[in-house]
Amino acid sequence: MTPGKELLFLALGGSGEIGMNVNLYGCDGKWLMVDLGMSFADPGYPGVDLVFADLEFIEDKAEDLVGIVLTHAHEDHIGAVPYFAADLDVPLYATPFTAELVLRKLQEAGLENAVELNIIDHLDDFTPGGEGSPFKVRYVPLAHSIAEGNAVIVDTPHGRVFHTGDWKLDEEPQIGAPSTPDELREIGDGGVLALVCDSTNVFNPKPSGSEGGVLTALQAEVARHKGKRVVVTTFASNVARLQTLGQVAWDTGRQLCVAGRSLDRIIDVAQANGYLADFPPTIDFDTAMALPRGEVLIIATGGQGEPRAALARIAAENHPIELTRGDVVLFSSRQIPGNELAIGRIMNQLALREITTITDRGELIHVSGHPGRPELEALYGWIRPEILVPVHGEARHMREQVRVGKAAGIPSQVFQMNGDIVRLAPGKPGKIGEARTGRLVLDGDIIVPADGEAIAERRRLAQNGHVNVILPPKRSKAAPLITSIGLPLDEDEADFLAEARADVQAAVAKAKSGKGRDSVVEAARLAARRAARRWSGKNPQVTVLEFDEE
Repeated sequence: MTPGKELLFLALGGSGEIGMNVNLYGCDGKWLMVDLGMSFADPGYPGVDLVFADLEFIEDKAEDLVGIVLTHAHEDHIGAVPYFAADLDVPLYATPFTAELVLRKLQEAGLENAVELNIIDHLDDFTPGGEGSPFKVRYVPLAHSIAEGNAVIVDTPHGRVFHTGDWKLDEEPQIGAPSTPDELREIGDGGVLALVCDSTNVFNPKPSGSEGGVLTALQAEVARHKGKRVVVTTFASNVARLQTLGQVAWDTGRQLCVAGRSLDRIIDVAQANGYLADFPPTIDFDTAMALPRGEVLIIATGGQGEPRAALARIAAENHPIELTRGDVVLFSSRQIPGNELAIGRIMNQLALREITTITDRGELIHVSGHPGRPELEALYGWIRPEILVPVHGEARHMREQVRVGKAAGIPSQVFQMNGDIVRLAPGKPGKIGEARTGRLVLDGDIIVPADGEAIAERRRLAQNGHVNVILPPKRSKAAPLITSIGLPLDEDEADFLAEARADVQAAVAKAKSGKGRDSVVEAARLAARRAARRWSGKNPQVTVLEFDEE
């Protein structure tokens, strides 16, 4: 589909899910992409770490794509760049902090010379794709849990879009200078056709809270544990929280130690771009362990239960940082849905060693980077859009934001999901068509469809196990060779294998005699599977190999 004299919106990822954000605007024959993110795989994708939106729709129209504008540097907004940007072959646009992190990703992939990366270090208009493009774009700084969180204004011949990206309101942000209410009100005064808005925390009836409040709470909490070694775990990308923790270290007289390579990388990039200027010098693990327990503060990765991260290794006593009875771990981050069991496992390991764990449920040691309902309502009042398009949420989040926007008096609200082609102008806004969407996964070194046979087979193997049958040459009287993997038989396995061999041998003999309806291979497969089901209650995958006479 090629956009006509109109303004279209199409989400390929991030609408109907939290993460994997990929948004397209279509106008006068051209497309503009805002963000190119990924998600981390859940247990439903065994053996897979990364999940991407399927970009087939825009890959088929790459000659009409003028550029990719990145709102900020979280993985769900930039993580797919090194996997797809070179093939799309269009310019990227990002503010300096985001651009530096993207550049490092491209360098790791050997693509730094294959992708045009434009650093936008101002708040003036720029034109993705250059002269002739129907899009003019401007960054609008907003508070978020990373440096240089931005909304983008997309001006077109058919109206202005205010695309929020991830955002919140914060009077004490610790990092950066978000736009003020007056500045946002001025944008609204200029007329905004559509507000495309983050839905993550729409069910929160309260504001998200200020990073300044977290600073006060963490100062008090760390000071309360005199003589104890304190570890704080947080999202590595949360530069504002790192700034806060640096200040806490200064204020409580503790030296600072950092455990986790992603933290090292973020601190390096932040300081290279003028952030964390007052961050304390950090000490190495040996120095930290040699200090009196009450004189060190450790920032560690792994607050989501990641098994290879620093906190998991500390909890398992497999890390140079050592904790003992009475020491303290502060979880200065929220639990991402799906990670509860992994986080709980680490907390239990710590509890068994009588190490105290404290979360944001008990103390104000974390605030969200996404707006609660009062913040959404405030932004509606300042921007005053004609149309509200909720994004960045599951269906329930976006439906709720439709209701909130309607109650706030926004004239039109458009509920859409990944793949819905929405016309914003001219005429009544609404869905006019559908584009094919889906998911891809990085499986080893190969990007494949998430619903492909390899992943489906792996799920079946994980669920039911596997039986392998090797049939002897046709003239041989030897018994078949059978092995099993993943069947819950333990000491009964030898008896099962003996019975399965006899069953397969009988089934093969019947097939060879012409008395059965199945081929030899199919008869062997069914016999082995029936035996497995009889012994274990499982329906394993069965592979049958038949030797030729040679």
